[in-house]
Amino acid sequence: MPQSLRSALAAQIAQLLSAARDLWRVLLHRGPSQFQFWLIALLIGIGAGFAALLFRLGISNLQAWVYGAEDANYLHSFAADLPWYWLVSIATLGGLIVGIILDRFTPDGRVRSVADVIEGAALQEGRVEVKAGLASALASFLTLSTGGSSGREGPVVHLASVISSWVSERIRADGITGRDLLGCAVAAAVSASFNAPIAGALFALEVVLRHFAVHAFAPIVIASVAGTVINRLAYGDVTEFSMITPGALQFYVELPAFLMLGVICGLVAVVLMRSIFFADEVGNTVQQKLRIPRWLRPAISGLMLGVIAIWYPHIIGVGYETTELALTGGLLLSQAVIFVVVKTAAVAITMGGRMGGGVFSPSLMIGAITGLAFGLVATAFLPDVSGTHTLYAFAGMGAVAAAVLGAPISTTLIVFELTGDWQIGLAVMVSVSISTALASRLVDRSFFLTQLEKRNIRCAAGPQAYLLALLKTDAVMRPLGSPRAPTREECDSLREQGLWLAAGTTLEAALPIFDRSDVTFLPILEQRDNEEILLGALFHVDALKAYNRALVAVAAEEHS
Repeated sequence: MPQSLRSALAAQIAQLLSAARDLWRVLLHRGPSQFQFWLIALLIGIGAGFAALLFRLGISNLQAWVYGAEDANYLHSFAADLPWYWLVSIATLGGLIVGIILDRFTPDGRVRSVADVIEGAALQEGRVEVKAGLASALASFLTLSTGGSSGREGPVVHLASVISSWVSERIRADGITGRDLLGCAVAAAVSASFNAPIAGALFALEVVLRHFAVHAFAPIVIASVAGTVINRLAYGDVTEFSMITPGALQFYVELPAFLMLGVICGLVAVVLMRSIFFADEVGNTVQQKLRIPRWLRPAISGLMLGVIAIWYPHIIGVGYETTELALTGGLLLSQAVIFVVVKTAAVAITMGGRMGGGVFSPSLMIGAITGLAFGLVATAFLPDVSGTHTLYAFAGMGAVAAAVLGAPISTTLIVFELTGDWQIGLAVMVSVSISTALASRLVDRSFFLTQLEKRNIRCAAGPQAYLLALLKTDAVMRPLGSPRAPTREECDSLREQGLWLAAGTTLEAALPIFDRSDVTFLPILEQRDNEEILLGALFHVDALKAYNRALVAVAAEEHS
């Protein structure tokens, strides 16, 4: 063997041995901690799965007892035979109890939901409020059991996030670990609610964490599978909905119809979201002007829902029976149109009245009915070349939900996993893409992100917008008397010009002042006993460096 070949071979062997030693060191030092983290992710997935299962079973049992329904999945059929005063009384009393709970255990009388989970992931190192979260879960449980028109998935997601937050506090998890555990809890909750492990994992990444980092993928998948197993132990390996007729798609002819359906569903989703926000604003105005106690507001909403339920019991609860009717073609065109309007109004009253629940299931129901209505028209217009109208119902279900949630990927997969029919994929994908693109232009990307924007939490634009609100001037300033700090005289000069910052101000408020005033630093003042105390100065360059470091840290996490 030539000497050069032997040298090259020896070099290759040396590289392989070096790589093997490096691998062993990684397994020796990081393997146990990585295994422990995945074990924690598994346990959180199991806990979140049981939370979702018990929440669902509890609602079904309480609904069956309150309304006398033998099967809570067909609640509105039983409710239709009840006396009108019973429907009104149940919803009003339920709202009253919800109002008392939220008034007693939350600082603002507001139910916590998915938007708060997104805020926790972005701004609170993967933590959410525990006490308010538990109160919100109980309020949502009572709302859905006593006539509220909302969904159970949002409350379950927040309840699972409470579990992960508790664990994060116990193990003193840092921001990255806390966010990953939060994603695990969300994935397990969604997968357990829908029996959809793929969609559950992607929902956590797409909606809550809002990135697809590799380091988060494995534990989130583990938790998602665990949540699904919990669901299947109780309900078996069955889909929530099924197509009773083949979903044949005449590609060249029907594709424009699904594009049109996407546009309509996008507009319906925007109407649904804006109706909720409008109802909330009206509720705030009326409550303020009439000085209504905040604990009474949900009861008034419950009264309104009870009155609507006298004629339209379909609005009660999650609404899976009506969704099933739409997906199987069991509604007339006139019924479908009326139900879309009534359900939208009922959801707005529920959410605007500060009752509990989420928007996931209502958006699925409204989408399915919208799709069915469109399909009945489309198939009647071209009966010889079109497929079944129920295919449009499935596509509409995904399109409205995706636009409301701002989650086109995970919602598309949820529709697939809810039905077990992957042949409807093209129709769903086309409608979902159009509806999401349209709705995201008319709101701040999604219902949840718009909720946060209305609270002045800038998550919709990404970390470059909300990071500035996290950075305090106190942590970045140069204290008075430090080597590179300005003199007191220099600070007093700017202070006399009105150029200064209060202690605790964020960089979000400080940077615009630098841009307007063209100064290199701003004094930091603190109010003590009616006296302004000079603490130090914030330099423009220090603020920009801190902002840059925060952006680099976020980018490193999202691409690791």
